[in-house]
Amino acid sequence: MDADLIIVGSGIGGASLAAVLAPSGLRILIVEKGRHLRPCPEARDDEAIFIRGHFAPTEQWMGADGTPFIAGNHYAVGGNSKFYGAVMYRYREADFCPRQHFEGVTPGWPFDYAELAPWYDAAETLFRVRGQAGEDPTEPSRSGPYAWPAVPDEPVIAEVRRRLKAAGAHPASLPLAIDIEAWLAEGQTGWDAFPNTGKGKIDAESGPLNDALTHENVRLITETEVIRLETDAAGERITSVVARNNDGEETVLTARGVALAAGAIQSAALLLKSANAAHPTGLANGSDQVGRNFMNHNSSAMLTFNPLLRNTSVYQKTLSLNDFYDADPKEGAPLGNVQGLGRVTAAVLKSNMKFLPMPLARLLSRYAFGWFLQSEDLPDPESRVMWRDGRIVIQWQRSNMWAHKTLIARTRALMRKAGFPIVLTHTFGVRTTSHQCGTARLGRDPKTSVLSPELQSHQIGNLWITDASVLPTSAAVNPALTISALALRAADGIRATIKNEMTHHQQEKTNEI
Repeated sequence: MDADLIIVGSGIGGASLAAVLAPSGLRILIVEKGRHLRPCPEARDDEAIFIRGHFAPTEQWMGADGTPFIAGNHYAVGGNSKFYGAVMYRYREADFCPRQHFEGVTPGWPFDYAELAPWYDAAETLFRVRGQAGEDPTEPSRSGPYAWPAVPDEPVIAEVRRRLKAAGAHPASLPLAIDIEAWLAEGQTGWDAFPNTGKGKIDAESGPLNDALTHENVRLITETEVIRLETDAAGERITSVVARNNDGEETVLTARGVALAAGAIQSAALLLKSANAAHPTGLANGSDQVGRNFMNHNSSAMLTFNPLLRNTSVYQKTLSLNDFYDADPKEGAPLGNVQGLGRVTAAVLKSNMKFLPMPLARLLSRYAFGWFLQSEDLPDPESRVMWRDGRIVIQWQRSNMWAHKTLIARTRALMRKAGFPIVLTHTFGVRTTSHQCGTARLGRDPKTSVLSPELQSHQIGNLWITDASVLPTSAAVNPALTISALALRAADGIRATIKNEMTHHQQEKTNEI
């Protein structure tokens, strides 16, 4: 047997699980499709990243209409978190309850915020999150302050904060997994969408994965893709994991348990393409929910300009607004979250507006303040990930767009009141999959969910999922911290199940003697 536990993927959920289980002594094998990102000049070169696409993904997926598109999925040790904005929000207390939206009601969770709160504490410690409690009116209850102070506003961003307060808003410091001194020592850039090849951004690799790998019982295989899971004849246990390296060589790996952490799209696809006689529609799919309820925040970029206020910031991304999160003051329904983007450079503008001459892009970037707006995407069984003819197919049924359009309108009005007369917006589509979630949701009823609240398959006793697949709702904040917290919460059950299996196996051997 190659390991006690195989973890498929080294992103937020997989790395968090490995870190918390490492001291248990379980033999853990992490299988990662990507490779390590090494320091290189391009890692801090905005033109190389945004214009020349040095790190751009190349994998094609299909839309439900048969149109291929380049997916926004990065494969590397640390997963998509190598490029993330390092925002570590807790879901709000109301996000765990059924919520009435403009276009529907979310189902709620099988447990409340208080159940997950201690694991949020642990996840913040694991990712060394910087923040300031007490600024955000929607912030859920906490057991204490953040262990590290918030990443400071740069002078011009402090002025933007002052203007937003004067306009009646409640700007708050973003909770960030960033060691700002270490990040800036490696290069004077923002971190949003920049690859982390050092230690300044605490991503899945530089944080929990590196912690886990200090233990001799934890191993990592890179540039190896898991292509199939195999079960016993009854379909009650995973018996082997079939993997293929970059040279096309296949390997069969065995373990007492398997935890999928490949991301909401890839984990669902792996279960679907592993269909067998016992699970003809895909592994763990007795509920017919694998791949369904795909969610992907409704999101937009907003640029605000004041010709008299030059943006002198380097990183910019320290502010957030949740004034419209719980209830729109006019309509009464939740709208979503507003947060700073990383510094919008000329290269970023040029990459999104090919027609823009570079000198004009440089001029505009000097006065551009970037914002990211996100609204909740509601679960819908017809919004789904499928596996057809050897390819991933995405059928995204967007929902709750009225709320998002209203969020844009409310934010535009606020920004103008704060002294930014020029406001531009661009709404993202299916290619932006950084907040993918919901394709193997947790729940108590095996008829309507894929996993138990402990992230264990209802049908396959030694299978767990610890990535964003499990989220029953998307809320309207970044999911990374919630993914980590859920993985940490599941660890005790995984450890106990595997240890019990080991004890049972040893007892059988003793009886044979």
